[in-house]
Amino acid sequence: MPTAEPVERLLAKLSPREKVGQLNQRLYGWQAVERAPRGGFRLTDLARAELDRWGGLGALYGVFRADAWSGRTWADGIRPEERAEVAALVQDEVTRAGGHGIGVLLSEEAPHGHQALGGTLLPTNLAVAAGWDPDLLAEAAAAVAAELAASGVHLALVSALDLLRDPRWGRAEECFGEDPLLAAELTRALVIGMQGADRGAVGRGGVAIVLKHLAAQGEAVGGRNGQSAVIGPRDLRELHLPAARAAVEAGALGFMAAYNDIDGVPCCGNRDLLTGFLRDECGFDGIVMADGLAVDRLTSMTGDPAGAAVAALEAGVDLSLWDESFTLLEEAALADPRVAELVDAACRRVLTLKHRAGLLGDTEGEAAPGAEREALTLAGRHEALTLAGHREALVLAGRAADGLSRRLARQSLVLLHNAGGLLPLEPRSLTKVVLAGPNARDVTALLGDYVPPLPPGSAAGLDLALRQALPDAEVVCPPGVPTAADLSGADLVILALGGTSHRTYAEEFAANGAIAGQAATATAGEGVDLADLTLPGDQDDLVAAVRARAGCPVVAVVVAGRPHVLTGVLAHTDALLWAGYPGPHGGHAIADALFGGYEPVGRLPFTAPAHPGAVPVRHNDRHPAGDVYQDAPDPVLFPFGHGLRYRPVLLDRLTAEAGADTVRVSVEVANPGGAAAEVVVPLFGRRTGGRVLPRLRELLAFRRVTVPAGGRTAVVWDLPAARCFAEDAADRARTDLYVADLHETIRPAVHSPGPADPLPDSEES
Repeated sequence: MPTAEPVERLLAKLSPREKVGQLNQRLYGWQAVERAPRGGFRLTDLARAELDRWGGLGALYGVFRADAWSGRTWADGIRPEERAEVAALVQDEVTRAGGHGIGVLLSEEAPHGHQALGGTLLPTNLAVAAGWDPDLLAEAAAAVAAELAASGVHLALVSALDLLRDPRWGRAEECFGEDPLLAAELTRALVIGMQGADRGAVGRGGVAIVLKHLAAQGEAVGGRNGQSAVIGPRDLRELHLPAARAAVEAGALGFMAAYNDIDGVPCCGNRDLLTGFLRDECGFDGIVMADGLAVDRLTSMTGDPAGAAVAALEAGVDLSLWDESFTLLEEAALADPRVAELVDAACRRVLTLKHRAGLLGDTEGEAAPGAEREALTLAGRHEALTLAGHREALVLAGRAADGLSRRLARQSLVLLHNAGGLLPLEPRSLTKVVLAGPNARDVTALLGDYVPPLPPGSAAGLDLALRQALPDAEVVCPPGVPTAADLSGADLVILALGGTSHRTYAEEFAANGAIAGQAATATAGEGVDLADLTLPGDQDDLVAAVRARAGCPVVAVVVAGRPHVLTGVLAHTDALLWAGYPGPHGGHAIADALFGGYEPVGRLPFTAPAHPGAVPVRHNDRHPAGDVYQDAPDPVLFPFGHGLRYRPVLLDRLTAEAGADTVRVSVEVANPGGAAAEVVVPLFGRRTGGRVLPRLRELLAFRRVTVPAGGRTAVVWDLPAARCFAEDAADRARTDLYVADLHETIRPAVHSPGPADPLPDSEES
């Protein structure tokens, strides 16, 4: 973002305290606003004290957040139709608190939809990744951003940068899988969707994105949240930083520094990461926000809160989140000119983002009057909209986002096993269906973590979806293990297995909102790391018991936010569908897939383990895990990218041609069926000849295409040569390319000197 003259003029007018105030985001937003006795809303005493302290606010987190941690429900939270009014109130109070007319950045959690009452929910990232469709994700992200903008929000805090490198980590559902290329392309789509191309939507129906978490949080030892990532610089760069680089290329305006440390250096205090890589190497010009209370955690390194604040500021953190340490920067800046310069630099970046969002008002020092103030402060938009206009925009955006959430839910399903082509089922052939398992009736199990309470009737569990799909059949949904009477006469048993990230309102929470202590119901999510990846509870026993008793086919549907060991499920069922956390439309999406309403063609974005003690195991490790463990000789149950389909498609004619700078790879997809077919086509490679051990295989490219009935489609990739060959391989380079069971080998192009090429010294005349 080019620094605007108004920013420099304003920066010169701010006192040291006011500058530091712009770098603080201390309040829980749901505690900053309350209902007034005579109707409407007002600021709380807590918020007014913070305004008086700084003469304004840098950012305010989670005004609209509603969930078990915030305690806000439909009974006492801010409803969708009230958001614009509350945003206008907050902006008006903040701009009047100081003498400079500076508004406040309103930041909200939006990891897979807005975490607010009535906010549209999308499937979780892990489920979205199974669809391998960046274009659809970009559409959905744009619709969610429009909801946020119409609510007066400026910053969307969105999970994207973490990789699922250890499935024991409770936050696996927030990842776009285990592969850096898949994650990078989906992250790029998020940025473009929320901010628009070239950031054009920010302040004009879109919002600025703050991507989390930077970096390598998914690599923590033992899958333990926020702990050390013990990796070298090569793995950090090759695995965990491509998504961040892609985000910068797409124009991302914000990043969130993670809790974990990398080789002992906390991310919030890692100058090589936040300044060296992000700003100097990638050219990032936005803001870096610390994760919640992460700056305060640096006191264990620095010995005191002031030192923690300076360490984070020196590393490149611009904006804190709930920390006390950053409030001490005023004193530190007055004592040290170097710290004062760093405060100025961070404040400049925050003000520049506010300038882009239309939050600086009249930079000559007088507040903008009347309707102009409302236009500037309500949502940071450049065109004037009334409160009614914002409410209408919110409704329209919500409808669009909800439809896209439904499409993403369908794409998220992965068919892992289908013995004898059992699926799809013919509804008219079924007279009695038994539905059992812990997720048979549970709507919240479909949603994932970071979700608000849903309005009544806004989502259906699998039981209701099945009853609606089978109006003429008996659907029996017994608790526990079905009895012989339950199973008598059944044509089919469906087992709804897996886990849940649902947080109850009776839960105990840590200061940063993670579940503290033993979770009441959740088997995944933040604060719910697991040492054992077998299915929670006695689900394996349930599957075995049903298989022994049932005289009909058994279908398993696994709803989960992390890879679980499904070895027993695979052995005792006739078909297996993985559903991730598919969101509020997940129940109907699953039922439609089972009965042939559409074909599930998703692919796993992770490696599914065959044994709980064999993790982590990833497709792009450097050494195979097979034949290593005496008690688990084959630790992979389903490989990364695995996914079956109902109707066959044929892939053939894989060709590859290496040029000086690019490699063109082509493969043809034939659809012999009588209906159009969606196909996900991944291209894998094994690059050898370099100076480091090659990875077993790497995802080099992918595409989701629609092939017409009876037709063929050529998938062509023009890839950078640097992506296709091992680093420093030179004439030793060789890459084996794979699409399904097709194989082709390429070597770098031999460069022949042309007329414009200088001759070697020995051949010059």
